Amino acid sequence: MRKIEHIGIAVNDLEASNALFGKLFGQPPYKMEEVASEGVKTSFFQAGPNKIELLEATTPGSPIAKYLERKGEGIHHIAFDVADIHAEIARLKAEGFTVLNETPKKGADNKLVAFVHPKTTNGVLIELCQDAPPE
Repeated sequence: MRKIEHIGIAVNDLEASNALFGKLFGQPPYKMEEVASEGVKTSFFQAGPNKIELLEATTPGSPIAKYLERKGEGIHHIAFDVADIHAEIARLKAEGFTVLNETPKKGADNKLVAFVHPKTTNGVLIELCQDAPPE
């Protein structure tokens, strides 16, 4: 893992949260998009060299909707940038971690992503991110 790619925060209302975080960071989100396959709308803020991703559920059965029902708004995951997501998945599995995605999937911000189960990482959902190749 090379660096923290972003911190994901689950929110109930993306529009209201964009206004709140826009005031906090002194600027609007630089990107907003929907990932229909995950049932989520996202926005990204740049905070110095770091990124913050806000996530709002678009379907009641989505992972973010389930998270919000159980825990409420707050930090959902920490994402790490990796050079080779396939190799990192294999390495973590060999180390005994439970990887939720055997094969990376398309995520927000033009990334390939895979998640590591929080039961194997002291309660923290870890996301692995690699820039997606050009289509």
